Amino acid sequence: MIKKHLYVLKSPQYVIGLFLLVLVIVARNIGMDLATLFNDSLIKFSMNGIFVLSLLPMLNSGMGMNFGMPVGVVAGLIGLCIAVNYNIVGVSGIIVSMVLGCLVAVFFGIVYGRILLGVSGREEIAGTFIGYSFIPIMNFFWTLAPFSNRQMLYPIGGSGLRPRIGLNAYFGKVIDNSLYLSIGDIGLPMGMLLVYVLIGGFLIFFYRTSIGKAMLAVGENPNFAKASGMDCDRLKKISVCFSLALGAIGICVYAQSFGFIELYDAPMTIAFPAVSALLIGGATANKGTVLQGIVGTYLFQSIYLLSVPIANELLLPEVSEIMRTIIANGIILYALLMSHQRRNLYGASL
Repeated sequence: MIKKHLYVLKSPQYVIGLFLLVLVIVARNIGMDLATLFNDSLIKFSMNGIFVLSLLPMLNSGMGMNFGMPVGVVAGLIGLCIAVNYNIVGVSGIIVSMVLGCLVAVFFGIVYGRILLGVSGREEIAGTFIGYSFIPIMNFFWTLAPFSNRQMLYPIGGSGLRPRIGLNAYFGKVIDNSLYLSIGDIGLPMGMLLVYVLIGGFLIFFYRTSIGKAMLAVGENPNFAKASGMDCDRLKKISVCFSLALGAIGICVYAQSFGFIELYDAPMTIAFPAVSALLIGGATANKGTVLQGIVGTYLFQSIYLLSVPIANELLLPEVSEIMRTIIANGIILYALLMSHQRRNLYGASL
């Protein structure tokens, strides 16, 4: 019992939160604009938060962390490209992108789920390799796909999608700018936050339904779930499709906020910050909650945002990007270590 209480003091969310507080104090002392930093942190939080929430369905069904998130992200990118190709603008454009992205993600999820079920117990390793190998395969697709919008294609040759496609003429920042609320120097992107809250609320509601409870049961005790008559493989496949669909929605929200669609190798490592944020929030290797995803996302993104301007002020500008890389990857390593200790501690107590 004493060991558990001592561990709480080392919980990643508390340590990272303390580190964030130190960064805020340093930023204030060197005269940085905290209001601007807070506004940017809310945008980054909303942009990346859906990626973190997309990990929960697979995690809670016993499939581990979805390191194959690039598969779902690519599905969303396909939806975005189709919407841009047919010049669908405004709110209609982002909705069409999400719907098409989800449909493609479900198709990918059926195949992806079957592969993961074939390597039961090694889903995270398999997902990592699938995510890394799927990106080069899709690079051929981006080069050969029959899109016709000249704004999307290379100017020389007229074929093959550009690595970066602008969205300002279509539906760039359409969610960011909707319901935007200014309170003094503080700007609240209520549209972005509302989308994030709706997805988080939907996940909470989903896990109170019969199928959601069944998925939780499969993740907690697959043998008991199977003995109770549940089709564990079917539930796991559904969770994979669900995770990939949320990843597709996440990239649609991210791209419209960023103002660009980034193709080719851009989605390669998108899963690692999301996994780190969820672990920082307090999730374990087989269970996570929406609240943990929210807390972890804000802590991780805020530190990632603050580290560069502070490093620019205190160090040479050339060193700032190196420092941010060290800090970001150090956070990921720390979160993984704490997750492993938490699993050993509570596993031993059972």
